[in-house]
Amino acid sequence: MSIVTRTGDRGTTGLMYNRRVSKNHPRVEAYGCVDELNAAFGLARATAKPVALRRRLLGIQQDLVVVMGELATDAADRPRYVKDGFRLVTPELTAKLDTLAAQLEARHTFSGWAMPGETPAGAALEMARTVCRRAERRVCALHESGQLGNDEIITFLNRLADVLWLLAREADAPVKRKPRRPD
Repeated sequence: MSIVTRTGDRGTTGLMYNRRVSKNHPRVEAYGCVDELNAAFGLARATAKPVALRRRLLGIQQDLVVVMGELATDAADRPRYVKDGFRLVTPELTAKLDTLAAQLEARHTFSGWAMPGETPAGAALEMARTVCRRAERRVCALHESGQLGNDEIITFLNRLADVLWLLAREADAPVKRKPRRPD
């Protein structure tokens, strides 16, 4: 099957279960921003050095697929989505982020204004954070139009942006070097 379907040539796109909507529909804006966020996570993961951070970012990317799937499903099709075995964004997903935030805050003391760009990974995580905030705004717009269906998505994205800020600070933390021997 070709990626070129031509079904979007007139400015519409397909949601889950073949519903067609305009490409500027608030639902498409919301899951499109989360898709951008997932790509930003990919960049952050590609620049991160510690294997543990790369694994952590991949795990969050997998949770973002859950967010995108739910956002790409019209509210009328949500029962079918659940029946078909797709996961929803739950308080448990958000709790994982709460735990991560607490772990990061326990390891570091953060103060002052942060300026992105100290390290490539830190800068990529900051970019992901700003994309996350945009996705959160788009999901809020979907909520305000009465089409969201699951407010936990807003909470998840809000917490994720906080975690990204913390991860960027950790990536930019000064590297602890062994003291040099006097010459």
